[in-house]
Amino acid sequence: MATPHSPHATHHTLGRQERIKSSKLIDELFSGGKSQSMAAFPLRVVWSIKEQDSPLTTQILVSVSKRHFKRAVKRNRVKRQIREAYRLNKEILHHSPRSTRHLQLFLAFIWQSDEILPTAVVEERMKNLLTRLSEKL
Repeated sequence: MATPHSPHATHHTLGRQERIKSSKLIDELFSGGKSQSMAAFPLRVVWSIKEQDSPLTTQILVSVSKRHFKRAVKRNRVKRQIREAYRLNKEILHHSPRSTRHLQLFLAFIWQSDEILPTAVVEERMKNLLTRLSEKL
């Protein structure tokens, strides 16, 4: 049995260090020519990679446009769904054979639909994106 502090324990957390907060990083992610993207409707992921000394680390950003949902309550609900789907499935990226490489991965998840979808659908699309992304890395 894995104890909470053992290396084999699976932590389904999404801490502050896993979020993109720097406006400089956000600008690099969306304006830099190095970023790539893919979509699994209603989600689109834009990512950028940097080399680093330590093993794979990932930082994310979640965006839901006011154009799709005028009310903040609905935007916040969709953002919660996206963050939860990522939190539960992020090990797809970290447990791939290539995850031992020394990379820093920046991900921006962007909502593209005008409708709120069931959480199960959001999670299925998130799994699809993360699986495809781990194959590309």
